[in-house]
Amino acid sequence: MPLAEPASLFIDPLSRLVMEDLNKEIYELEQEVSLLKDLLKVDEKRLEVKALQLKMSEQGFWNDQKQAAEIIASLKDVKGDVDDWDELSEKLKDIKDLYSLQDSGLKEELAKELKKLQSDSNNLRLRILFSGKFDNSNAIVEINSGAGGTEACDWASMLFRMYFRWAESKKFKLKVLDEVRGEEAGIKNITFFIEGRRSYGLLRSEKGVHRLVRISPFDSNKRRHTSFASIDVLPEIKDDIEIGIKQDDLKIDTFRSSGAGGQHVNVTDSAVRITHLPTGIVVSCQNERSQHQNKITALKILKAKLYEIKEEENKKELESVSGKKQKIEWGSQIRSYVLHPYLLVKDHRTNQEDHDAKAVLDGKIDDFIYSFLKHWAVN
Repeated sequence: MPLAEPASLFIDPLSRLVMEDLNKEIYELEQEVSLLKDLLKVDEKRLEVKALQLKMSEQGFWNDQKQAAEIIASLKDVKGDVDDWDELSEKLKDIKDLYSLQDSGLKEELAKELKKLQSDSNNLRLRILFSGKFDNSNAIVEINSGAGGTEACDWASMLFRMYFRWAESKKFKLKVLDEVRGEEAGIKNITFFIEGRRSYGLLRSEKGVHRLVRISPFDSNKRRHTSFASIDVLPEIKDDIEIGIKQDDLKIDTFRSSGAGGQHVNVTDSAVRITHLPTGIVVSCQNERSQHQNKITALKILKAKLYEIKEEENKKELESVSGKKQKIEWGSQIRSYVLHPYLLVKDHRTNQEDHDAKAVLDGKIDDFIYSFLKHWAVN
């Protein structure tokens, strides 16, 4: 419930209106702080802090230096979350006490303190949503057309345009690394790199199968068609993370580029395809200016894929990075885009909806991204 309305009858109408607005903002912030408590799992972490502190007090704690360092690091992280939320909660209590004085002369100070607390709350929210190991990394995105032939290839090209427009709106850099066009129209598959702050942390929400329902522009009978395409999102793996790749495990082929690129495109075999023999993973790059650059970029993609596999096998807690491969057809989609008989985009994981499907396909996907991130943080 919102805080009680000012009881004083001596506040002028304008000041009363300002105080009422501040009351509403305080109430909304109270709801946000309560939600952050759930997202951070503060009550659970309080117990964890006590348990870790108890371990540190045990005799012989320092005998195993490595284990001791891990426990201290864990305590620092967990206690940091608890302390930050406690500080936020205490500041909110101070603001509520200030408001309860019902002094319109304090409205400027109250508004100033409220703004600072809202900023602190937003920063804590961002830290929760982007707390993954690679959330601040650049992103490697792959789009693969699924069931539906030419329809699916056209759908894949529509999705690429959607992410291109999204990246453009964020002023992120997007570079196509590899592309295979459809036989009649659209894209069979495309790999591109998005460079920008938290681009992986944002786009990991897009990983999965995307479904389109529309009247086909390729069907002379104007029938409704359903198409599928899958999105895979990988973080850029920096060189300081060791991924063992043996040269003997690689089969490297060169071929002639088929798309835009440097001045020698379609003249020399500058494109590179690398097959990792132990896993069967195949990566390729054709849009850099030289064969050497294409090889470096292809190896970067391979490194990201191998790290994904390593994390699936050894660190199941990073499921948000590795994800689960799904068959690209009916029943496995994470999001549906309906253009006929009505307009609707719906995310099946969060139930987030938007009836302005055309705006979504024009890159306005932030509501879906943040809805997923909040859902993921809670669960």
